[in-house]
Amino acid sequence: MIQRYHGKAEVVESKDSCPWNEELRSYFNGDLTALDAIPIAWAGTDFQQKAWQHLRTIPVGKTESYGQMAKALGVPKASRAVGRANGSNPVGLVVPCHRVIGANGSLTGYGFGVDRKRWLLKHEGVEVK
Repeated sequence: MIQRYHGKAEVVESKDSCPWNEELRSYFNGDLTALDAIPIAWAGTDFQQKAWQHLRTIPVGKTESYGQMAKALGVPKASRAVGRANGSNPVGLVVPCHRVIGANGSLTGYGFGVDRKRWLLKHEGVEVK
């Protein structure tokens, strides 16, 4: 599946491979909750950690706007701060910042590119504009 969507990518397994290869493979093969089992060592500001922890509560197949996320974090006027926290997320797939969208439903602000964000959301069953 990785090659299908990302061109001539070659998946090579070795003893030094990521310890979560199986979870990643499962996610891309359709087990959309497989990444939930990956533990996270949170390293960031208090606000970033709170934002990243919240991201992991957004269910597969659902999205939130930056404003909704700010409100859920108890800082309703902090949409931009939410965007900055999401942008500094070091593990974008495992901490699913791709599930946060613009208030009008637009796909904005994804460090790995809007096309990849669109693909991930479609993969998770979200209808995107």
